[in-house]
Amino acid sequence: MISNKCKYAFRAVLFLSVESNDTNKIGIVKLAEGLKIPTPYLGKILQELVAKNVISSVKGPGGGFFLTDKDLQAPLINIIGAIDGLGYFENCGLGLEDCSDSHPCPIHNDFKIARNHLKTVFSNKNIQKLAEEITTDDLALVR
Repeated sequence: MISNKCKYAFRAVLFLSVESNDTNKIGIVKLAEGLKIPTPYLGKILQELVAKNVISSVKGPGGGFFLTDKDLQAPLINIIGAIDGLGYFENCGLGLEDCSDSHPCPIHNDFKIARNHLKTVFSNKNIQKLAEEITTDDLALVR
């Protein structure tokens, strides 16, 4: 499935989607403390997300990380693509290089259905929609 690094990225994006905006940027220390993720590790994740235009940041006093309206419209699959890449949605579930529709592995057909469904879910839901569905209790789970 998705890596722990990608799960941390999801948590960070969800936190930012609820807690930040253009005028309220969240600093790395506050974000790391809120999510209980080591600051250096989270910093690397956030820089990858900024580099791939998933989230935004401003350096200097009053700076930090935030989501623009454009960021909020991005599909969730962009987070996965930025951190893990999209190979999961194309590769064999057993990791076999020669697995294909014409030469399927023992789980090929079942895995293809599940993999395609997940790709559809992550492609069709955007960050804003997910943020709108988060309740106060859900945000406590993110932290």
